[in-house]
Amino acid sequence: MGDSKAQSLSGIKLLNSLTESDLKNLEQRCNWRLVGQQEVIVDRQSKSSDVYFIVSGKVRVVNFSLSGREITFDEMTAGGYFGQLAALDNQPRSANVVALEDSVLASLSQQPFKDLLLEYPKIALELLLEMAQIIRTSTDRIMDLSTIGANNRVHAEILRLAQEEILDDNTAKIEPVPIHGDVASRVSTTRETVARVFSDLTKRKLMERKDNALIITDLEVLHDIVEEFRGI
Repeated sequence: MGDSKAQSLSGIKLLNSLTESDLKNLEQRCNWRLVGQQEVIVDRQSKSSDVYFIVSGKVRVVNFSLSGREITFDEMTAGGYFGQLAALDNQPRSANVVALEDSVLASLSQQPFKDLLLEYPKIALELLLEMAQIIRTSTDRIMDLSTIGANNRVHAEILRLAQEEILDDNTAKIEPVPIHGDVASRVSTTRETVARVFSDLTKRKLMERKDNALIITDLEVLHDIVEEFRGI
């Protein structure tokens, strides 16, 4: 971990308002760690309270049901951060965090993180805005789980992924092709259900595979399908 680029927080969005000097000081207060693919970074119910900044790599936030089914809450890449809840309220961790690929992380202990928020109101406001977005997303997800069937939750997840790269001709690209098990984990269903929905959309010519991407051929129709079952 001697590479200065590997130990830089310049890519962390939350810290954009810091001066270069303040960022350097913060980097020196962090513990730096290289984690391997599938390594558990945070264990649910542990009493650790560090905040983690993702310098490079990708992680997944997950929990497991009593039957052992994996439920995915989020996936985060370089520039993101996690662990703020335990740092703020001093309660046990609410989820597991696992590395999806080799990742470089910088961790900041609880008190220095709180000091950072008090000293830099812009960072505190950015944190509040991101947590508000998490609450809104969670509310939508709870509504979907409570009111629409498994097939339609898959439709909604495909639409969410498609909205990340919308093209000008009412199409969208999802790249790379999502793994059925990952989609199932995010919408609390089975791989078989995801496979059936993918097959149905392909037969209806609303989705096609091209190299390592899925092309949604009519975004408006997919949107109408999702909204019809949501009752909006």
